Amino acid sequence: MATIYKRGNIYWYQVRLEGRQYQGSTKTGDKKLAQLIANTVEADLVRNKFSLPVKNNYTFFTAWGQYIKSLTNGKGTIKNKQFAANHFLPVFKDKNIAAITQSEIKEYQLKRRLEVLSLPKNQSKKDSEINFRWINLEITTLHHFFNFCIEKGLIEKNPASGVKKLNELSRLKTLSDEDIQELIAGATNKLTRDLITFLIYTGCRKGEALNLKWDDVDLQNNVIGIKGTKTKYNRYSPIHSQLKDLLIGIEKKDGCDYVFNINGKKIGNFRKSFMTACRNAGFKDMHIHDLRHVFASKMVKDGISLYITGELLGHRTTQMTKRYSHLVPETLRKAVEDVFKKK
Repeated sequence: MATIYKRGNIYWYQVRLEGRQYQGSTKTGDKKLAQLIANTVEADLVRNKFSLPVKNNYTFFTAWGQYIKSLTNGKGTIKNKQFAANHFLPVFKDKNIAAITQSEIKEYQLKRRLEVLSLPKNQSKKDSEINFRWINLEITTLHHFFNFCIEKGLIEKNPASGVKKLNELSRLKTLSDEDIQELIAGATNKLTRDLITFLIYTGCRKGEALNLKWDDVDLQNNVIGIKGTKTKYNRYSPIHSQLKDLLIGIEKKDGCDYVFNINGKKIGNFRKSFMTACRNAGFKDMHIHDLRHVFASKMVKDGISLYITGELLGHRTTQMTKRYSHLVPETLRKAVEDVFKKK
């Protein structure tokens, strides 16, 4: 029988088959789920060993355990998927994975939409003003999960295909130059001030900033090499003069490759100190990722093309940058006024 044991906060499985031992991480701290994953690994090993036919009697819960185990992307992404699963697992966990239909996915989406609309903070709002981002994340997660099931031969069609996303409330935050200085000044320590400044002047994602190493910073040619995180490819970002002064002022710690660190150790997050800076500056409902939108908005408003803005942001498609296209008319108006300004 497959056994599990704990290392830190994560359970590992151990399976013995014909004198050979197999072990690995279940990537979960949930004991019940870890045991299911271990049992599934054992069953798969037996099937492969003896060339047994696969009978599709997988429940959603069992297949979900395999899916989570297969993920190799960042911890934050896995955490988001597991958070999304808190809503749909109770609904689908006991269902046969091959019996779930598109209509059931749509019914689930409708149920979740009504739940969000019924929240006290949303009851007096218009439907177009309500953020359905998490519901869309749940549907996207289901879509990826069912694709995984297709790859494993558990199902033939993806029941989440064709389920349209709900309209989301856009979070295209923008700040004036004065707002930016107030936000930076609101930080209570140099590290947070440096991180906020860096994100605003580069448009980097939080993970790209925290993973930045000194080897990627070329102060002589004023360029930063940004290693691919979310989009899996590298890009380069020019160093603004003010950003250069900031980087020169950061003390390099012996034995630490990371630009932004605490006592020589890599930073996992700085959300708490960022929220403190927001409160001190009087800004509500600000997220770290909004600083990326601040960068993009300033680029477009100052006449930089959507194409170049997208390149600086590391967008893989122009569609991703089109969200800022509403700022272009103002840029065009400014351009005409500058050309025909009064002498």
